[in-house]
Amino acid sequence: MTPLGAVFRPQLAPERLRSVARLADDAGLDELWLWEDCFREGGISTAAAALAWTERVRVGVGLLPVPLRNVAITAMEAASLHRMFPGRAILGVGHGVQDWMGQVGARVESPVTLLREHLLALRALLAGERVTVDGRYVKLDDVALDWPPQGHHGGVLAGATGPRSLRLTGEAADGTILTAATNAEGVRTARRLVEEGRAAAGRGAGHHRVVVYLLTATGPDADTRLRAELVAEGLDSVPDLGVAGDAGAVAKAVGRLVEAGADSVVLQPTADEPDPEGFVRFAAEEVRPLVP
Repeated sequence: MTPLGAVFRPQLAPERLRSVARLADDAGLDELWLWEDCFREGGISTAAAALAWTERVRVGVGLLPVPLRNVAITAMEAASLHRMFPGRAILGVGHGVQDWMGQVGARVESPVTLLREHLLALRALLAGERVTVDGRYVKLDDVALDWPPQGHHGGVLAGATGPRSLRLTGEAADGTILTAATNAEGVRTARRLVEEGRAAAGRGAGHHRVVVYLLTATGPDADTRLRAELVAEGLDSVPDLGVAGDAGAVAKAVGRLVEAGADSVVLQPTADEPDPEGFVRFAAEEVRPLVP
């Protein structure tokens, strides 16, 4: 069964999260995803709260910008979530929006180098290893977690868009998160680049998970809202991007992404979605039964 998720967008106030998370849990949604967009909600704090308020839904953070964090802090927080909520936390990291990184004095000369170093160190720390590394950006001296995750924790995902970053996720991450600017053909291209990175790193064994956001609108004004968001994001010229319509139309769009190579799809409401709770209920109760 293809996991289906929905996004709690950070344009919503943090106090809205509780009702959305509980509804996702009660309605049977597979995954609830959160974003750490500057300068809105913090990814780890909201994930911890959502996990504590719920019993079964998996909670993903897609993604944590690595320029903002020392890798040891990322590892400590990730390990804590994995131990407190086994099998339910999904964490993704990435470059972050470069303009935002510049605003806080964290922009680096080589985002790809930073992400590679962060990923390799983070995965080693979460595996319980003692790590010493003297990289361009990541420096650790005999560091090990006292409380690493127990058992399999699902690995570390990384967000990527360009070819170099996609190959890097194959090389150094356990999964890849693709933005809602990715259509089915983009998923095929991303999967190919990821596999190139895996092959170059000698990582032939195992499966690399690909998560794709799907911009979704439903209701009487769905077409108008979807088109307005695509125009605002400069994506209106990309063919077959996003979906507007009822549960059947959304399920078909999900199916196209899965056929192209996505392992799970996360429905992303428009920024002006008038009913976030209703959107989650729609995803769980109407779309989920139509997705094999």
